[in-house]
Amino acid sequence: MPWQQKISYLIGQPVGISLTNGQGATGVLCGLSGKKILVIEYLYQAQFALKQYDAFMIQDINGFPSCHNQQPLY
Repeated sequence: MPWQQKISYLIGQPVGISLTNGQGATGVLCGLSGKKILVIEYLYQAQFALKQYDAFMIQDINGFPSCHNQQPLY
């Protein structure tokens, strides 16, 4: 399914983004603004940045899988 069809289901969720240049990004998908997607990405400590990616740069967007192992790790 093309990322344009998945995006409405992924808003507010953690996502992985594949870019056409081979790079990737992760963060929480905030939405669309014109022809850009908005993603909050973690920088370090308690700092986050709202980043914009042009739609033509995006190859795919996928939501993070859920954690299946709910048992505590020792």
